Amino acid sequence: MNSVIKSYLTFPLITILFFGFVSGLPLALSASTLAVWLAESKVDIATIGLFAVVATPYTIKFLWSPVMDSLPVPLLTKLFGRRRSWILTTQIALIAALIFLGFARPDINPFITAIAALLVAFSSASQDIVIDAYRVEILVPEEQARGVAMAQLGYRIGMIASSAGALYLATYIGWQGTYFAFAAIMGIGIVTTLFAKRPLLQGALRPQFLPEKSPLRRRHEELLPVSTPLSFSDWVHTSVFEPFIDFTKREGWWMILIFIIVYKLADAFIGIVTNPFLIEIGFSKTDIANIVKIYGTIATLLGTFIGGSLVARFGTFKIMFAAGFLHALTNLLYVLQAHVGVNAVLLGLSVAMENLTGGISAAAFVAYLSGLCNLHYTATQYALLSSLSAFGRTWLATPAGYAAKYLGWQWFFALAALLALPGLVILWFMKRRAI
Repeated sequence: MNSVIKSYLTFPLITILFFGFVSGLPLALSASTLAVWLAESKVDIATIGLFAVVATPYTIKFLWSPVMDSLPVPLLTKLFGRRRSWILTTQIALIAALIFLGFARPDINPFITAIAALLVAFSSASQDIVIDAYRVEILVPEEQARGVAMAQLGYRIGMIASSAGALYLATYIGWQGTYFAFAAIMGIGIVTTLFAKRPLLQGALRPQFLPEKSPLRRRHEELLPVSTPLSFSDWVHTSVFEPFIDFTKREGWWMILIFIIVYKLADAFIGIVTNPFLIEIGFSKTDIANIVKIYGTIATLLGTFIGGSLVARFGTFKIMFAAGFLHALTNLLYVLQAHVGVNAVLLGLSVAMENLTGGISAAAFVAYLSGLCNLHYTATQYALLSSLSAFGRTWLATPAGYAAKYLGWQWFFALAALLALPGLVILWFMKRRAI
């Protein structure tokens, strides 16, 4: 046990823990926490619903990731390196956006509030691009799953702070003071960035990872200085097209993309309608908060850390398959819940098992995504892969409400369990083909 704990207490993993915290911090401040502020400001419920589009940058962040993957930040890159200079830039932008949002008056001008929230989301998604790339590059392969666990722990703490913590704080110092306070708390990220180590093996130092016809590889082979600027057309070719072309050179790349989209589909179906289901069968909002939030968060974090250790020992494929299968089976507990009705013990068991297995599979899945990235295109490729995963969790899960309405809850949860099978079948086939 002591050796397992010590394996997480390394400087890079502690750094990732703090980066996870500042990644999770802005999300609720531009979403659920902001919705409470809007409601208290008497903003029309239809207008509040439109604020969902504020989250768009998180699903399309791969569009600007090539810029952050290749271009330097003036003045900062020489001091901090490519990754840390971009992290620092996005954190400064986040602080400014949170202050701007704090000055907003949703009761007077909801449109300006939406613009400010969109800037927070854009800066947050941009920070995620570079932090994800930094995590992949700073860790050796056997540490990737533990890195996911630490990132998730920090992320969850950040989300709790900016949701429950922000609501508590707003009660005493008001909304403007709360957003200013969280802008100050983002300073933790800046301190972490200043003390973080540079990745030792960034893509720019490893031309062997570049395609043979890459302008950047040609520059290395001709022994030109790294500071020698590329032409604009060469930059577009190297930074925008090459990351995607490079990925398509993998055997079975199209199957990998389909797998990424469908692997968490069953989980997405459950996540969208679980709370309405519990309300409908008789649970109170307090019951849901106490059982789903508390037990669910603890079980997810526990599962993430267990998953990190299991992946390091058994590998990503075995853990993704075993945890994905067990996670699908937990959906059947909700079939029993729909039959029994209000039963806090059964709900606690269902939530604990669902989140525990979900945490294990998520740790293995993110470690798998990290391993797919070419070190030279880490930010761009990881942003693309995580965006595809988000597509599966959002757009493909939109029929869940209709399915629950027309099938009934018991058949719906049985269907959700079956939706895990396509991902598991593809995973099994990829393992057989060594893809």
